[in-house]
Amino acid sequence: MPLYRITPAEIGRVWGTDGAAMGAALGVRRKSVPAPDEDTITISTEALRTALIRGKIDPQEIGALYVGSESHPYAVKPTASVVAQAVGATPNLTASDFEFACKAGTAAIQTCLGLVGAEMVRYGVAIGSDTSQGAPGDALEYSASAGGAAFVIGRERVIAKIRHTLSYTTDTPDFWRREGQRYPSHGGRFTGEPAYFRHVTECAQRLMERAGTNPKSYAHVVFHQPNGKFPQRVGRMLGFTEAQMRYGLVTPQIGNTYSGAALIGLANVLDVAKAGEQVLMVGYGSGAGSDAFDIEVTDEINRFDRSYGTPVQQFLDGGVEIPYAVYAKFRGKIRMGGES
Repeated sequence: MPLYRITPAEIGRVWGTDGAAMGAALGVRRKSVPAPDEDTITISTEALRTALIRGKIDPQEIGALYVGSESHPYAVKPTASVVAQAVGATPNLTASDFEFACKAGTAAIQTCLGLVGAEMVRYGVAIGSDTSQGAPGDALEYSASAGGAAFVIGRERVIAKIRHTLSYTTDTPDFWRREGQRYPSHGGRFTGEPAYFRHVTECAQRLMERAGTNPKSYAHVVFHQPNGKFPQRVGRMLGFTEAQMRYGLVTPQIGNTYSGAALIGLANVLDVAKAGEQVLMVGYGSGAGSDAFDIEVTDEINRFDRSYGTPVQQFLDGGVEIPYAVYAKFRGKIRMGGES
């Protein structure tokens, strides 16, 4: 996660609105801000390097690498190939960029599961990473942030087994950005119903039906987090408690990291999960679709070195707050004369 943070109150101060009230309504206390030299590529690379060291995995054994994002630095040039080269995984692998709004990262996990399950590759890497932003003064500006997470999918030394996965997809245009547009557009309240809540609840319920589980089966639950309020509301709708959602809810401290949101929540859960515990993760992507995963933490977690690298909770609790002027400079919101 990037080091820098800005609060809703500071954003509201500039636009003459009650930013603190907006933050409370969204359930966001502050959001992460990437530095000028940070983008989806650098965030993905740093996350993957830590994952490979933690898992004691030779990057040359990676057979597939996918980066899910809606803020790839290039319109034509893959993010995934740069990340693969940076960690030493090239040239004997397949690599590609994924897009499906905020669920591009979970879609990448499903693809890796297929390749690994078919024994076509030894390891597949799925990354969800974003540096999205909202238009100045728009509601999205109070929550759109940056961050990412990388997961290595394999058959050996598995610390968390994905027992079931299921998706629910429709054409529901709640959020979009056309080619050439600087900032995304959204359908306001339409983004809740029938978009987020319908897809997440349907996907979660259908997965639990397939897996033969219920909300009480899970020690932890992670939902996609466009803000801090939606995941809590959908969790209550499905019958989950605040204790089950505690470690998976990260947006209040860092904002909506888009493709990284659910994956960062899962990473935080796996920092504290115990062997035998079950985890439910449900991602969501505007446009619209949900991917759900029924996960069981294995005994291998007891032999996994969770001490290397920065724990997710430390990222969440840390950070350096900056004023709006610095934030605007970092995010390129100040356009100089002659710029197109």
